[in-house]
Amino acid sequence: MTTSERYLRIIEWFKTNVPVAESELRYRNPYELLVAVILSAQCTDKRVNMVTPAFFKSFPTAKKLAQAEVDEIYEYIKSISYPNNKAKNLKGMAEMLVSHFHSVVPDDVDELQRLPGVGRKTANVIAGVVYNKPAIAVDTHVFRVAKRLGLAAAASKTPLDVERQLTANIPPELRPIAHHWLILHGRYICVARRPKCEECGLTQWCKSYKH
Repeated sequence: MTTSERYLRIIEWFKTNVPVAESELRYRNPYELLVAVILSAQCTDKRVNMVTPAFFKSFPTAKKLAQAEVDEIYEYIKSISYPNNKAKNLKGMAEMLVSHFHSVVPDDVDELQRLPGVGRKTANVIAGVVYNKPAIAVDTHVFRVAKRLGLAAAASKTPLDVERQLTANIPPELRPIAHHWLILHGRYICVARRPKCEECGLTQWCKSYKH
């Protein structure tokens, strides 16, 4: 099976069996999603969703967050992984969002990466989810699943390597949802330690499955 055939079959399976795939982070606007994605680094979406309601009640806008003290922000997110760094980054992000972008979350991946706490993965999430740009964010789930399925070379070393291969083979209009397909598949089926191959509908095209 060629790589292009594998992509075709896997994409068709997802389109048929997972027609709706969305972020599990709860948010109401681009600012809230940006905060949630920053908080979600090396942390579960479930934990982030437990923290954000109170956070957004106190800091409903970038301006409000920019005016807060780091210690105050920390108190709301201390149950999240790396709360000290994330509190500093959230304040810095909000300050730059207000001063450089008039409180409007940018839709450009390079512009987004200027914000403190925003790396390429986070920028791609915002561009794809909020603005439906043809971006694919590669987190640990996407990185693992893409390599296991054979959508990316097993020797791929970095998220950017995998991102380039996915981008080269997935049509632009499908990239935003493909990002969610792979994340959710990695979160619930193709898990890190003991993948649930018996529950997976992709085994006939999976490069790492032992037929």
